Amino acid sequence: MSRRQLFSRTRRIALQSIGLLGGLVAARQVQAHHTDTHFEDASKHRIVYQCNHADPEYLQHVLFSVGELLRKYGDDIEIVVTTFGPGLHLVAKHPQRPIPHELRQSASSLAEYGIAFHACGNTMKAMNWSEKDLLPFAKVVPIGADDIMQLQEQGFAYISW
Repeated sequence: MSRRQLFSRTRRIALQSIGLLGGLVAARQVQAHHTDTHFEDASKHRIVYQCNHADPEYLQHVLFSVGELLRKYGDDIEIVVTTFGPGLHLVAKHPQRPIPHELRQSASSLAEYGIAFHACGNTMKAMNWSEKDLLPFAKVVPIGADDIMQLQEQGFAYISW
């Protein structure tokens, strides 16, 4: 078994164990295109999620929806989750709000499949956080709302709860 096949198999097994994103478990390997790492033709489907609450039920709905789109469209979708305000705690190494470990693990797993998680720099400044306070997969953007607007201008559909 090649190194790539072993890595792909390990990712599938990790996702199956999560349970929270049951619909995410797909029979085939899926890898969403990521706006910063995708150098081929643009994906047909592009979507940005607003994530601005730390409520576990809210976060569960957002992450489940992301997983369902990833399962349905596989390689033909780019998904970005822009976190700001209390939603930023989802991508924090040590959240100051009660974010269940399972949700943080789900976000990490989704990131491994190419889902982009953006963190609002303004919110981080207000909380006296720096990049070192974030999980490694989170990308800092200057302003969360501006990030959403710019992605929409690039053709991303916008989803908010």
